[in-house]
Amino acid sequence: MQFDTWLLFAGAAIALAMAPGPNNLLAMFNGARYGVSSAAVGGIGRIVAFALMIMVTATGLGVVLAASETAFFVIKWVGAVYLVWLGIKSWFAKVNDTEDTSGQAALMVNPGPFNLAKTEFLTAIGNPKAILIFTAFFPQFLDPAVAYGPQFSTMGVTFIVMESCVLLAYGLLGGQVKGFIKSARHMRVLNRVSGTLLVAAGVLLAFTDRSRTTA
Repeated sequence: MQFDTWLLFAGAAIALAMAPGPNNLLAMFNGARYGVSSAAVGGIGRIVAFALMIMVTATGLGVVLAASETAFFVIKWVGAVYLVWLGIKSWFAKVNDTEDTSGQAALMVNPGPFNLAKTEFLTAIGNPKAILIFTAFFPQFLDPAVAYGPQFSTMGVTFIVMESCVLLAYGLLGGQVKGFIKSARHMRVLNRVSGTLLVAAGVLLAFTDRSRTTA
């Protein structure tokens, strides 16, 4: 790719990555509950999902999936139901009222890196708008006079790097909130805010049509 084209793509990619969607909400609330490192580890699941989507798009299957009403409908509703379930689970998440020897409450049990990453992966892979974005966004920056493979690879790596930086930023934002959570009551409020936003994201996804390709 020419450097000026790459710069334009990189700027657009980071703008798309920064949009407040379900995965960014998860990174922020994971940072607030369990710390920045846990948010970063959980974000690996999102990166794997997006890398798979980019590969699917590069092979041309993304166009087929984007054009399929049935595939879009199935992925959309599975993703929407999963987000609503995550929201309900967050709302009713158990909070520990027992204080440790330092007087700081051990408020939430970390579910572990695998479970955090799995949740991020399923959330990302269940969003059909991501496939629509890749199939509509990437081709706009392709130069037909230059080999297709290296251009798509460059854009794919660039997007993954931008997405990684953004998930860390959301995790850091959540980490700042973590310092204000001093009691079980505070954690319950955080869980309910998280749950409400995730349920809202699921409802919005359920009512999304194919013409709306923003994430």
